[in-house]
Parts: sequence; C-alpha cells; structure tokens
Amino acid sequence: MNFFNSIASIFQEHLTLIQVSLFAGLISILWFAEVFISANPWRKKLNHSSVNFLFIFTALPIQLAITLGVLVISNWVVNNHWGLLFLLPHPESIWVKYVIGFFLLDFFEYAYHVTMHKVNTLWKFHLVHHTDTQLDVSTTIREHPGETVIRVCFLGLWVFLSGASLGLLVLRQTIQTFSNIIAHTHLQLPAKIDKVLGWLLITPNLHHVHHHDSMPYTDCNYGDVFSIWDRIFGTYKEMNHSTINYGLDIFDAKHSDKFVYLVKTPFNDDYLKPKTNLPL
Repeated sequence: MNFFNSIASIFQEHLTLIQVSLFAGLISILWFAEVFISANPWRKKLNHSSVNFLFIFTALPIQLAITLGVLVISNWVVNNHWGLLFLLPHPESIWVKYVIGFFLLDFFEYAYHVTMHKVNTLWKFHLVHHTDTQLDVSTTIREHPGETVIRVCFLGLWVFLSGASLGLLVLRQTIQTFSNIIAHTHLQLPAKIDKVLGWLLITPNLHHVHHHDSMPYTDCNYGDVFSIWDRIFGTYKEMNHSTINYGLDIFDAKHSDKFVYLVKTPFNDDYLKPKTNLPL
C-alpha cells in the first residue's frame, strides 16, 4: 500500500508534466512508426496531422483547468468515504481500491461514450472526432473543445459516484492514455494476436471498426480499455479491415481538414449531409 501511495504522491506533485510527457512521447513514437511503415508520403501525413494537432491548443488549457476540480472531488470523496467503492467490504484493500475501481471507471467511460453517440446534442460535439477520413495516431487528439469540457465534467461525475482515490485516478488515466493512443494508430495487430487480446481489450483493429463511416458500425466497440462491456451489452462488432471507410457518411468530407469548420460544426447543421438515422 505504501508503494501505491508513494507513486500517487509523485504523480500528484508532477501530474501535469508526467501526463503531457507520456502523451506527447507515445504519440510522437507511433506517428513516426506510421510514417516508416505506411506507404503514404510523410508530407501528406504531416498535412493531415497538422489539423488534428491544432486541437491541442484548445484541449490542453481546458483539460488542465477542469482536472483541478476533478482532483478536488477525488480528495473529498476519499475523506468522506463517499461512493460505490466505499459500499464494498474492505474499501482500502488493493483489490477494491485499484482493481475493482479500475473496472468500475472503465464501465463508466463505456457509458459516457454510448451517451455521446445517443444524445443528439452531445453527438454533434463528438462527431468531430469521427470526421477524420485518414485515421492515424493524431486522430486521438481530434476532439472538439466542447467535448473536452463535457468529457472532463463526466470524469468528475464518475469520480464522485465511484469514490475514486487519487492513486486510482492516476493509474486509470495513465493506462487509458496509452490505450486510446494505441487504439487510434492505423498499425494493426496480427489477426491471431488481435483475436486473443480482443476478448478483453479494445485493440486498434476493433477501434477501427468504430470509425467506419456508416451505421451500425459507428455505434459499436465503445469500450475505452476493455472490450467486455461491448460483449455484455451487445455493441461488439468485427469487420474486415479492407472494407472500412473512415469518416462519417453524414459529414461533407471536403470540410474534414478545415479546423474552423470543425469547431463550428456542432452549432451549424449546414455542415452536415442529410441523414435519416441521426441519434435521437
């Protein structure tokens, strides 16, 4: 327990620097790996990625500011023994505090992702992420600033409901960061390895299906780290990678590389193609 507390203390003191460094380092490594493996010219890839990288300047200050509130919530629930984890026997044990807590937060993130797809007002923000027609590791940071606010506020709600400690939050956010970045790279796992890992985890192969441009595949494989929630709730799907078309069939692809258009999209339906199955 002292080990986990020591790690949590280090992350608390340098949380922003550590998370930004891990995030930037892994994206850079995978981006260059994609350049070397892909047949696409690196200049074309850089032009595409530059649009996604612009979202860093909107996401980072918003996330850092609201995350301070999330940390305050975490401190309050622990001090007041509030949340679902404190209803379990021995809430201070490693198994409850970190293992069960991790699975609980992952389920909440699954619920968040489903909500972003099913509630029309929220979907208009989230669809910006799905408009990328050239999925690669830079797509990870293609997030409308409105969704950044929504996502971190939901995280605060999940911490409040679960009773997540700082140590659990640090563990969760670190693994989630790695999982999300790896899931968006266009590098695929060998079929046999993907089949085995896919029983528990969201792999790049599975997340690529989620970025197919049309239903019902857009509404599948919502899992954040674990794929088990998709299997339990019937949202798990597989698809031959050669038939996947990235983007959205409701969005005019000529605007997919225009940052200002993307920021305006949730507030102006003129940017959308007519669609009959828009979430209610």
